[in-house]
Amino acid sequence: MKKLQPFIPHFLAIIGFILVAVIYFYPVLEGKKIYQSDIVQYTGMAKEQNDFRKENNEEPYWTNSAFGGMPTYQLGANYPHNYIKKLDSVLRFLPRPADYLFLYFIGFYILLSVLKIDPLKAFFGALAFGFSTYLIIILGVGHNAKAHAIAYMPLVLAGVLLVYQKKYIVGGLLTLFAAALEIQANHFQMTYYLLLLLLVVSTFYVYQFIKDKAYKELGKVLGVFVIAGVLAVGANATNLLATSEYAAFSTRNKSELTFDENGAPKVNSNAMSYDYITEYSYGKAESLNLLAPRLFGGSNHEDLGVDSEMYSFITQQGVPPHEAVEIVQQMPTYWGDQPIVAAPAYIGIVVFFFFVLAIFVVDNRKLKYALITGALLSLFLSWGKNFSFLTDFFIDFVPMYNKFRAVSSIQVLLELCVPVLAILGFSRFFKIEDKNEQWNALWKSGAIVFGLLTLLFVFKGTFDFAGGNDGYYAQNYGPEFMSALRKDRMSLFTKDILRSMGFVLVAFAILFLHNKGSLKEIRAVILIGLLFCVDLVPIDKNYVNKEDFVFAREMDEPFQPTEADLKILQDTTHFRVFEVNGQMSSARSSYFHKSIGGYHAAKPRRMQQLFDYQIAKNNVGVLNMLNVKYIIQNGEDGKPVALINPAANGNAWFVEKIDLVNSADEEMKVLDSLDTKNVVVMNSLENSFKGNIEKDSTASITLRTYRPNYLKYTSNNSKNGFGVFSEMYYENGWKATIDGKETEIYNVDYVLRGLSIPAGKHTIEFKFEPQVVQTGSKIALTSAILIFLLLLGGVYFETKKK
Repeated sequence: MKKLQPFIPHFLAIIGFILVAVIYFYPVLEGKKIYQSDIVQYTGMAKEQNDFRKENNEEPYWTNSAFGGMPTYQLGANYPHNYIKKLDSVLRFLPRPADYLFLYFIGFYILLSVLKIDPLKAFFGALAFGFSTYLIIILGVGHNAKAHAIAYMPLVLAGVLLVYQKKYIVGGLLTLFAAALEIQANHFQMTYYLLLLLLVVSTFYVYQFIKDKAYKELGKVLGVFVIAGVLAVGANATNLLATSEYAAFSTRNKSELTFDENGAPKVNSNAMSYDYITEYSYGKAESLNLLAPRLFGGSNHEDLGVDSEMYSFITQQGVPPHEAVEIVQQMPTYWGDQPIVAAPAYIGIVVFFFFVLAIFVVDNRKLKYALITGALLSLFLSWGKNFSFLTDFFIDFVPMYNKFRAVSSIQVLLELCVPVLAILGFSRFFKIEDKNEQWNALWKSGAIVFGLLTLLFVFKGTFDFAGGNDGYYAQNYGPEFMSALRKDRMSLFTKDILRSMGFVLVAFAILFLHNKGSLKEIRAVILIGLLFCVDLVPIDKNYVNKEDFVFAREMDEPFQPTEADLKILQDTTHFRVFEVNGQMSSARSSYFHKSIGGYHAAKPRRMQQLFDYQIAKNNVGVLNMLNVKYIIQNGEDGKPVALINPAANGNAWFVEKIDLVNSADEEMKVLDSLDTKNVVVMNSLENSFKGNIEKDSTASITLRTYRPNYLKYTSNNSKNGFGVFSEMYYENGWKATIDGKETEIYNVDYVLRGLSIPAGKHTIEFKFEPQVVQTGSKIALTSAILIFLLLLGGVYFETKKK
């Protein structure tokens, strides 16, 4: 029993985290699910894949329900020998989203334990981290992969720090498993940001090794990291290889076109434009949200309540009170630099107070300066176009930085570094034996934080409280509306500064009483811990609460068919649908039909270009070649109607002529007026087709069998001909056979497949058998075996050592 006693506090902390996570998201106990807009879109995108998996007990790895066709690598595909995913499933045993909140807590708790923070302080520190507003709001909107990756960040950092502490076996194993879980979370933008932080942290520690001439120890550290990194990557080999392969096919890769959709020459060769990358740039002054949540209005849909200027204004216009209450619940109070904000990135004023305190009291200078540097780098990069010198440097010279958008999200590093240092300061304060030293640190940090808040309060008149969208509101609702809105913005600014001042005074008073001997440490710790939660949780509840939960069926079946959908579903042939309202940014139609639209952060690049350059300009010929048989658009009564397109080319057809061009530019321009039924355009630089083709009047290609990953046709043509198949061309994985003999697939009409078909009657088959999955699975299996052997060896040597 004595051997188990040291583990009891940790066990109690874990139980506490489970209870807190479930209590915060208590509707999950009623069988409800949180309504997540991004997950609704994912459900639409993945419907065909999930149905196929359920019916056939196998993975298709391809879906035709979105963007005309794409791999399912980024849609939750399951891969053989992905044992890290199974481990992750064990750790996420709670109902969603309580599972992610639990991961936030436990990962940060382990990091603090590695930093030798006692269990009670580590417990409250983990709560402070997990309830950071940004981490909660991403769960509300459905950024699950992002939350998943952030949750494992502290665990990776914990392993790395253990290795630098020369605990090579325990640290190496923790780094290995944490890194493998981090990669498995499948949000490479967050993982990339974590690598930037680890690079900053490593710079400080490696410098110390070199300064001390401890080259042997440095060699061991680097060796451990290499082994851990290689095996973590290997365990996720299939997903990484598949993602890398798909990235070249997606909008995250450079375009082949040298002109934009308006015909003007492109001035930027990046995969994504500078404006697109930096669209969500944090304002410099907006960073003050660290001190108070709604200094810049909070979000685009704040509830101002009945005591607001807006409520008074609306009721004065004759709006009934019950309607006015509903209107003021969705007010656009946000006035920062970003186009849309769902909630402020508030880490808690009490946490910030202890962060400042830590600067004075924390002895571990390497870690302290590393965390401060990481937080500052994160802050400066989050400013994006508002700090163009640094942002431009990273986009132009730092590898892969230009692959990611929404630069403001790099603040997740700050939201990790600041709480870590804050809890280090929280812990260190109680260990200072010299009361004068303790008091000096306390009053300095209190003066700094309270002084900053006071300056903001005094100089609030220097802000104009004007947002980027105010012109629209003024035009549509008038100047009196804007006057009321600005007054409410100023009111939020003032109220939240006073609120933060109050929390700082309470935290200061608790530490002051402890310093004077009037309050024991245990009581002071509990009071501060509760203060963390009282500060953060009410802000979180403003944006994610019980109202966001719905009955499970509403998430499992988020889309209900319209009359237009029901009409289309009566047609049992194979075709595509174009929903005009959804265009390329909605997966609603993908839930019911094979759609040319969809919703994804990394869309198939050529399909997006085809939409921008052709479909958006009403090129019906392109819709025909995509076999769009039905177009859904709103009728005169505003309800969706299904319009049949009788000119759709069908699943496959023979052409009379091949128009060879020498560039992607020419290929796209030819599509402007191409007779897609009789002529096919082919880029000679990408295809090596040679020969003559002919087509008789009765030539045909008929689809006989359809599955997402398998298509079977019969063809009949008395001449040697060329067939065009209305299926998306994807260079890797698809194999075509004619009467069982493999044949080359040509990329034609910019996005489609073409085959050279000899004269006569033939059976044509397309099979999707991605080599990347086979290769990755072998690597993953080998890595899993090696990880298991290392784990056994590590347990043996650590046990033997003790």
